[in-house]
Amino acid sequence: MKILILEDEPLAAKRLESLVKSVEPSGEILAKIESVRGAVKWLSENPQPDLILMDIQLADGLSFEIFTQVNVKAPIIFTTAYDEYAIRAFKVNSVDYLLKPIDVDELETAIVKLKSQQSTDLPTNIEKALEAFISPRTDWKTRFLLKSGTRFEVVEVADVVYLFAEDKIVFLVNSEQKKYFVDETLDDLEEKLNPKDFFRINRKYLASIKAIERIEPHFNGRLKIKLRQRDDDEIYVSREKAESFKKWLDT
Repeated sequence: MKILILEDEPLAAKRLESLVKSVEPSGEILAKIESVRGAVKWLSENPQPDLILMDIQLADGLSFEIFTQVNVKAPIIFTTAYDEYAIRAFKVNSVDYLLKPIDVDELETAIVKLKSQQSTDLPTNIEKALEAFISPRTDWKTRFLLKSGTRFEVVEVADVVYLFAEDKIVFLVNSEQKKYFVDETLDDLEEKLNPKDFFRINRKYLASIKAIERIEPHFNGRLKIKLRQRDDDEIYVSREKAESFKKWLDT
């Protein structure tokens, strides 16, 4: 079995390769790719693999962008840290998904299932998964209930300028420059906030469109960002995310 791994975290990719070898000793890892762009290039230039292990969130965007740029016929096992995000897509088809951290027994079960699947069903299943992922959502978060001193305050999402992580603690900053503690991770919040209004600039910042004050080109294709109400930090968008960031601003 020839296998392609799409995963933007090097340690996760290495662990996944090890797990594959333990359940499929004869399996050949063709490549480990961390970005949508890299995956599109590889799939355009090489024969289809027997299986793709595909993380949902890659370095430069959602892996579902791959399907809009290249014809993918290979069976896919999606991997994700977001159970709600995955379930939404895969209830409608027989393509498997695995939640991180990936369990070796679940991986083995998924590979056995894919082996028994009729190959003629796969394109239809992939199309259904893609359709489910791009269908409009109506359940985006609209407000926060946050503690302020001894009281609780309701903060409308429309009033949020940006969120940031500091020493593993997440804070929200509103348009009045008031800072609140948020008892959720940026990863969780990224899934709950409408991506038309918020962009994950890097691991530390999740910013609204109105937070962006200035953008400057930087070394190696990166972008340097100046956020409104934030002067004490140098903020960069990686080369891999730069194009999707500019598209977000230009939507």
